[in-house]
Amino acid sequence: MAAASVVRAAARRSRRLFDIFVAEIPWTVSTKELKEYFSQFGSVQRCQLPFDRDTGFHRRYCWIKFSAPEEVQNVLQKDSHILEGSKV
Repeated sequence: MAAASVVRAAARRSRRLFDIFVAEIPWTVSTKELKEYFSQFGSVQRCQLPFDRDTGFHRRYCWIKFSAPEEVQNVLQKDSHILEGSKV
């Protein structure tokens, strides 16, 4: 019984994700580029970049999900983030 509860607790911890909101993303930046950039701060679990159905372009903001709060802190410790010449 004890081993099963340890496994369940580990599974709950592994499902916890820590998000950051990123705005002012240049039109030319893709999900892949965002993941590559933010992976230098930690393990990117997901990058959610919403698109506008009418225009086909992304909406210039996204959510990046990390697996640990320390990874989010790594992102926040950097003064500014520049993608394709634009500050996000």
